[in-house]
Amino acid sequence: MNFPSAEAGDRMTGRYKQKREAILNAAARLFDENGIKGTMLSEVAQQVGLNTNSITYYFKKKEDLVFECLMHTTNTISAIAADSDAAATPEERVTRFVTGRWKKLAEAAQGQYPATMSFRDVGELDASYTKIIFSAYGDMFRRVRGLLATGPVTSDNRMSLTIRTHLLLTSTQWARTWLSNFSVADYERLAAYMCDVLINGLAAPGKPWGPTALDRKVASIKLPEPSNHGFLAAAISLLNEVGYNGASIDRISARLSVTKGSFYHHIPSKDDLFAECVSRTLAVVEGMQAAAIAGEGSGGDKLAALARSLVGYHFSPRGPLLRMTAWTELSNLEQFSGQVQPIRQLTQTVVDFLATGMMDGSVRPTHQAIAAWMVVGAINGSTTLDKWVPGSEKTDAVALYLKPFFHGICSD
Repeated sequence: MNFPSAEAGDRMTGRYKQKREAILNAAARLFDENGIKGTMLSEVAQQVGLNTNSITYYFKKKEDLVFECLMHTTNTISAIAADSDAAATPEERVTRFVTGRWKKLAEAAQGQYPATMSFRDVGELDASYTKIIFSAYGDMFRRVRGLLATGPVTSDNRMSLTIRTHLLLTSTQWARTWLSNFSVADYERLAAYMCDVLINGLAAPGKPWGPTALDRKVASIKLPEPSNHGFLAAAISLLNEVGYNGASIDRISARLSVTKGSFYHHIPSKDDLFAECVSRTLAVVEGMQAAAIAGEGSGGDKLAALARSLVGYHFSPRGPLLRMTAWTELSNLEQFSGQVQPIRQLTQTVVDFLATGMMDGSVRPTHQAIAAWMVVGAINGSTTLDKWVPGSEKTDAVALYLKPFFHGICSD
């Protein structure tokens, strides 16, 4: 690994620093869009008006650039959490944390601060990098978790706090997927809306939590069971971990414990396998949406039943679900555009349930569009919960993860 030398430290001023931050900014955005393996150093260079050889003056190789982007992200979040820790209550600390995250998003959008990136592909780096990144991420995660705690973290509350921390982090990270709907001038208001949902939840005061008859109806939709369910389940798990570009045929075959020859005997190509994984997840999403829409109950009942059923399906033997961001790395995204449409429809269905719930009194009045994006983001975030919170799959993950979303993230 190439750490900055003393000479490099001396150069970290003026024009050199500006160009280096511009490279970090462009790289973080490209890594998020295309994945680490789907991004070439030459593409980063083109974004900042350099040739590839000039990039190596700042970062010797792509892995060094990825490492710096991830460390920049971790350090940024950790610094915001440290500042937020000075507030007196969990509610005040969450408000300061979310506001701080949105402030950095605004600065990045205005070119005043390098963009942050997701951690979805961190496993693609060599162990010499990941050892440092995971250590820094762990420190950052514990610092954010402390914002939610009202006392010491113990064996009794650790899992609940850890799962709620994952929810808080994924909610703020997911926000970057819908930022393009607003101008930077709106970001301060957006932060306030997000804080309202996170702190106060979606359910109307006094609304009970727990499965209903509608849950059973939505969760028990009949789906044709594929003959290669184990094959698809293993592939979806890998795709959730490393994305489309990271899931090579070799890695897929190893995860499935088959030879490459056997893989091609069952599936003609990686794209065909991916299409099957997408189709399976979308069949679940569409089927559960239809059952919730057709079912009886308030808007809040339908929203909660749909969310609980989708997250419950992911952790059940019938799962997992493919994370919704898995196909954003595809160079041939147009090929899958028709299949992605039901995900867009899911957001509209959630908006409908929220609006109905606000009218019938089962949902708190709040910003419907932002709340809907947050619901979809929470469902998507659940597909990586077992990766970032080991052991969560052995708990009542649906209640520990979704109940705080509906009743307030600071509530035990």
